[in-house]
Parts: sequence; C-alpha cells; structure tokens
Amino acid sequence: MIGQRRLFERLDRMLEDGINGTFEESAYDESELSRLEAKWYRYLTSSKLAYQKTMQEQERIKEMVSDVSHQTKTPLSNILLYTELLREQNLDDASRKLVEEIRQQSEKLDFLIQSLVKTSRLESGIIQLVSVQKDFVPMVEAAIGQVRPKAAEKRMKISFDKRECFAKYDPKWTQEAVFNLLDNAVKYSPEGSKIEVKLKEYELFSCIAVSDRGRGIPEEEQALIFGRFYRGSEVREESGVGIGLYLTRQIIEGQGGYVTVRSEKGKGSTFEISLPR
Repeated sequence: MIGQRRLFERLDRMLEDGINGTFEESAYDESELSRLEAKWYRYLTSSKLAYQKTMQEQERIKEMVSDVSHQTKTPLSNILLYTELLREQNLDDASRKLVEEIRQQSEKLDFLIQSLVKTSRLESGIIQLVSVQKDFVPMVEAAIGQVRPKAAEKRMKISFDKRECFAKYDPKWTQEAVFNLLDNAVKYSPEGSKIEVKLKEYELFSCIAVSDRGRGIPEEEQALIFGRFYRGSEVREESGVGIGLYLTRQIIEGQGGYVTVRSEKGKGSTFEISLPR
C-alpha cells in the first residue's frame, strides 16, 4: 500500500512538473517507473520542439503578411492617384470609361489585399480578438457611418433602431464584420431602397440584424456564401471579390458567436450576427 502511494505521488509530481515545464528525468534504471519517466521526457521534449516550430512559422507568416501589405500599399496608392488626375483631364467618352474601369479595378485589388491580410492575421493567431462588455450602439453607428457615403450615391436610406444592447465583443473587429454586411447590403440592393439595422437581446446572445431589399439569395446557395471567394450565381456580374462574408464569419466565430442568413429570392436578405452576452 505504501509502495502504491509513493508511485502515485511520483506520477503526480511528474505530471505537475510537466505542466510547469520543470520536469527532469531522474537517474535511469530498469524499473517500470524509470521507463515511464523516459517516455514522458521524450514526449515533453517533442511537444516543446513542435510548439517552438509553430511559433517560428507564425512569425514567418507575420513577416510575410506585413511585407505584402507594405510593398503593395504605395503602388496601389499611386495608381489611384494617377487615375484621379486622369479623370480631371479633358477626355473623350471612350477614354473616360477606361479610366473609370482602372479606378474600379484598383479599388477592388486594394480591398482584396487588405481583406486577405486581415484574414491571414486572424487565421494565424497573429491578431487576438479581445472581447469586452459593451453596448452595440456606438460600434454599429460607426459602421453605418463608414458605409453611408456609398449608400448616398445610390440614394439609399439606412434606418437604425437604436436601443441599449450589451454583449461581449471586440469593438474594432466586430465593427469590421458589421461594415462588411452593410457594404454588401448597399452593393447588392437596388437604388432608392432601404436597409434596416436592428438590435435584439436573447437569454444567452445579443444580435445585430441587417436587412436589405435586394434580389435575395437562392436557398441552395445560402450554406455556401460564407466560403472564401464564393460568389453567388445572382451577383457574379457585380463588383466584389467574395471574401467579405468569409472574413465576417471568422471574426464572429472567433468570439464565440455565429452568423446566420434568412433570404427569399426577389424579396431581400437578413444577416444576423449573434455574440455572447
């Protein structure tokens, strides 16, 4: 009985030292306990090496993402600047259409690069989502402010049913997710239509609902639209790169929440973000 108690005590110390990172193999002999110690030491060593390798890989990804972001920023800014200068020139209609196409494609490329950079940082763990208990209202208002100029160009109205609604979320990245939903709603809705934003509270979750009067999403595609680069059959001729909804899902699921969609073809869609209270 005493021998068993000592064995359990030694095993307990081995586990505790392994957790704390202080385990060292004792003098080796032919006993079962000693062989177990040797195996435990090899396991801890290989785990430590694997962790170090993972951290090194993350650091390389971080450097690569930073390089891509930095190296493309200046050329794209210059292209957009020169495009604006060309638009101010006295051009014929054909040339003006080409300049406008260059501008749109440059903005599309800039959006794609920035979205890929954000996605890579989230997926690799470089960016940590930090959730705090806050009211949704200021964050949603900021997201609406970002998209309002584009909505004004299409003579669209955005209504926001303000009401105090708290949840645990990362304000910066959740605003990015809400903006993506609003941007899609403006992009794929007809001119002069209306977008509605509502807040809801349930027992475990608080929700942000974004509803539009667009063409809707076919039922068979609703499970696919959150995939990376997926473009629905109804919107393939529209501008867009198919990464906004993917990024939104990554942001929300990274905070313990989820995103859902309800849609009826020809009658619009409602996207709902739910985050823990």
